Amino acid sequence: QVLLEESGGGLVQAGGSLRLSCAAAGRTWRTYAMGWFRQAPGKEREFVAAIRWSGSTTYYADYVKGRFTISWDNPKNTLYLQMNSLKPEDMALYYCAASTIISSTYSSHKTYDLWGQGTQVTVSS
Repeated sequence: QVLLEESGGGLVQAGGSLRLSCAAAGRTWRTYAMGWFRQAPGKEREFVAAIRWSGSTTYYADYVKGRFTISWDNPKNTLYLQMNSLKPEDMALYYCAASTIISSTYSSHKTYDLWGQGTQVTVSS
């Protein structure tokens, strides 16, 4: 099993930056990808970014491309999401996820079977 714990959320002004962390414990070698999703009140959970271990390929949603960067620190077993130029519409509960499912794409929450509890990001305008 893989346990995921997010941290790094908080309150930031529009235009500011935050870095989210997701500490992974357990059998991370059994995963094929890890990603970040977010969910705002009254909205569905949406894809933010992912990294597929095969080829170290990264994927981004169009609405964060160029502003957010996903990365993995192997010695620390930690997934990061660097968020720059934050906008009020980025405000949401951010979730870290891991997938033990073989898939051709990792931009859908349906391809992830392990989830953290989430960390809140609040952006003031």
